[in-house]
Amino acid sequence: MRVKSKGTVYLVGAGPGDAGLLTLRGAELLRRADVVLHDALVNPDLLRLAPPSAELIARGKNMTMPQEAITALLIARARAGKCVVRLKGGDPYIFGRGGEEAEALAAAKIPFEVVPGVSSFVAAPNYAGIPLTHRKHCSSFTVFTGHEDPDDAETALRHDQIAKIPGTKVVLMGTEKLSDWTKSLIAHGMSPETPVAMVRWGTTGRQQTVAGTLATITGLAVEKKLSPPVLTIIGDVVKLRGKLNWFEKRPLFGRRVVVTRRSEQAGGFAQRLTELGADVLEVPTIKITRPKETDAIVDALLGLNAYDWLVFTSVNGVTAFFDIFFRRFQDMRDIGGVRIAAVGPATAAKLRELHLQVDLTPDEFTGKKIAAAFAKFQTIENLKMCLLRAEVANPDLPKALEELGAIVDDIAIYKTVAETEDPAEAGKTLLDGGADWITFTSGSTVEHFHARFDLPKLLKKFPQMKLASIGPETSKAIRALGLEPALEAKEHTTEGLLAALLKAI
Repeated sequence: MRVKSKGTVYLVGAGPGDAGLLTLRGAELLRRADVVLHDALVNPDLLRLAPPSAELIARGKNMTMPQEAITALLIARARAGKCVVRLKGGDPYIFGRGGEEAEALAAAKIPFEVVPGVSSFVAAPNYAGIPLTHRKHCSSFTVFTGHEDPDDAETALRHDQIAKIPGTKVVLMGTEKLSDWTKSLIAHGMSPETPVAMVRWGTTGRQQTVAGTLATITGLAVEKKLSPPVLTIIGDVVKLRGKLNWFEKRPLFGRRVVVTRRSEQAGGFAQRLTELGADVLEVPTIKITRPKETDAIVDALLGLNAYDWLVFTSVNGVTAFFDIFFRRFQDMRDIGGVRIAAVGPATAAKLRELHLQVDLTPDEFTGKKIAAAFAKFQTIENLKMCLLRAEVANPDLPKALEELGAIVDDIAIYKTVAETEDPAEAGKTLLDGGADWITFTSGSTVEHFHARFDLPKLLKKFPQMKLASIGPETSKAIRALGLEPALEAKEHTTEGLLAALLKAI
């Protein structure tokens, strides 16, 4: 039995934006957190690591929660015996007021731990193709903030001294006063031709990089409408960007792609999209529940030995069936000598995880094609088949099997319902800024997405947005709304959908 840490505050660095840059220790603490208090710039995907029961508290997009209120909340939750994760962008101790929070916790005698994070001053230049040091250019770098406290003379920047320091210079939070400090550095001796690059939303699919010189960068920033969060790199290493710019050359870089699969299944697909450079919005529209009527399931379990075939049409069906199966039986041998068919490679893979032999995997996923695959495998006349799938499903498959003489029990093993939870506010982000692509992996994702967002209306608001369908059944649901998918995957899998997206770009 795991002993859960209680009454402790963990100041965890969330990294610069790319969820993959969170440390293992940070992920471990998020998975057992009772409370997560997070800043606005933290990647919302990280919140999915927290338990469903965890209290998620956002500081607010405009930092609307005062620092005093944050500190008081951390102390109060810790005194209540909670495991509290204070999730901060980048590293807690680098321009993040983590030191102040730690001081307050120490004064209140609250146990705390600081978990370092990958800071944007290291990561953003890296993802923009700019090394901070290079043997042919420099052997040191300096980091400072461009957002000073005008009332604190002790922490005021000495531009005359900064201008004389050799090596690369990295400026955090310097956008608002960009013109002032660039002019000041030039006035104190730096060459106006010194290379400069500004990186917005570094390490994410939204990353934007603008390169110029100390003299031109202010005008370029205005022209490109750069706004925070932005990091600035000054020095000769900026010249290396042309050769080392690996991240922005990924095939889906700069495209926002919406994933509508349910959250438990979206991870692998979303991760592949992210690895290809996309800015991914996970907006799950469905979740799986038990069907209304369970009598047919009970009957099917009691009569398993009477079936010739069990037919699974989705990973959800496999998961739902064996969840119920193992509540009643303790031994996999109770499934009997039945043959097993799986529609789609993912469904087959899920069955193989249970060490079950899959006897038939049709290459195409429409009702008639599946029935034809059975007929090619063997004569199915008078064979008894148990079709395990969603409560609301296309009737084409059982009809096609029955036309070949099979005796089909169409069992609703699970039910898809609308997903209303959106802790990462991805839905709001979509409504505010749109996307390039919306991907649909089933007819039910189309229907539930439309019920929530009004798909035709959303496409009118963002005419550049296109729809990507995993296959014919999904496309049919899209066309039922009077719309047309911009692409349909030839192979009706998420890998096939990825391939179609890459081809369409």
